[in-house]
Amino acid sequence: MNQEKIQQLTNLLKRLNSDGITPALKQEAKEFLTDLNPAELSMAEQELIKAGLKPEDLRHLCAAHIEMLKENLKQNVELPAGHMIDTLQKEHEKILSFLDKLETVNQTIQKMESYQAEDKEWQELKHVTEHLIGAEPHHQREEQILFPELEKRGVFGPPQVMLAEHEDLRKHKHELERLVNEAETFNFTDLKNQLDATAKFLVFNLRDHIFKENNILYPTALEVITEAEIWQDMKARADKIGYCCFTPTP
Repeated sequence: MNQEKIQQLTNLLKRLNSDGITPALKQEAKEFLTDLNPAELSMAEQELIKAGLKPEDLRHLCAAHIEMLKENLKQNVELPAGHMIDTLQKEHEKILSFLDKLETVNQTIQKMESYQAEDKEWQELKHVTEHLIGAEPHHQREEQILFPELEKRGVFGPPQVMLAEHEDLRKHKHELERLVNEAETFNFTDLKNQLDATAKFLVFNLRDHIFKENNILYPTALEVITEAEIWQDMKARADKIGYCCFTPTP
């Protein structure tokens, strides 16, 4: 791994954090990131954490540089069906479809004048909420298997950032569940306002989280974990944790 490139990227991310995305900095970053290696980005994030930046602060920095990475990140490699990363990515596709539904049903509810439990919109919202909560085995497989394996290999930054996001996303998913379960006890305007804020948070941040895992965390894992027997052991441990109700069959 090119240490000079990691240091250059670290400096670039520091400037993004302090100055924001200026047109000049955006162009500089775009040129620099043309041949970005996901593992090098991960190491740069790690250097920032070593320098004292908290993982939760790095999350906000991620939003800045992700905007520029989208055009430059290399595409994911093809993986055999049933590989742990392939399963996680396919679950992401399902979760993204639930977020699309959440976004649409929230927009419809915001136009409604009153709460009627039997309305199809509330039934759909309940269905989506149950599936977002039901993604917990997905996160557990990452937190209990993938993140520790990366950390054993010296990759601390991305797992710490993703874990911080998991914890924040969990809180908002459970807030969505509370709103759905207790909807009839609310003033309808208050219910809509709280639902709107929670749904928009989840739609934006969970989509962004999935993008970072698909394009930074997972490619980094595939680069640094090279032993087939380690992936086989990780898959066996993942099987013990279990899967989501929406996990596709390999």
